[in-house]
Amino acid sequence: MNRVRKMVMLALITSQALVLHLIEGFMPVVAPGMKLGLANIMTLVSLALFGFKEALVVVIVRSVLGSLLAGSVTAMLYSLAGGILSCLVMAGLYFRWKAYFSMMGISTAGAIFHNIGQLVVASLLFGTVGILFTYLPVLTIAAVGTGFFIGLVSKYIIRYLEDQKWFKWERG
Repeated sequence: MNRVRKMVMLALITSQALVLHLIEGFMPVVAPGMKLGLANIMTLVSLALFGFKEALVVVIVRSVLGSLLAGSVTAMLYSLAGGILSCLVMAGLYFRWKAYFSMMGISTAGAIFHNIGQLVVASLLFGTVGILFTYLPVLTIAAVGTGFFIGLVSKYIIRYLEDQKWFKWERG
């Protein structure tokens, strides 16, 4: 895949992640910080199809633009902390232990660490570790379900794109 084509594909993936991020903002929230994580579908897709650096760019651009369009500075901090930590963990599992983890397992680990990243920021902002220990068990249970769902959707999108002739490229 040439540079321009790769850049266009990454721009499309980033815009899809941003749209999913904004749509999720309209969904009702069961508990503070508990969301589906729909934008992480595109993080996993970019991780699997392009690599860690590209996935990290998708996370950062989506977090910054999503927070500027429909959030606040604190929302940006939460999104960046959770997204970057999640991307690091998912990349580690995907590239080092892919033989042992399915896409659903990788996504679930990413969801759990996304919550941990956000709770660490909340603990720092509010000056108490209690937030971390109070919300983490509840958010971890939710992350198992949402992470599995996001991983399953990502798996089928990746499989579809890899089978398309127009989407072939040389990894490098």
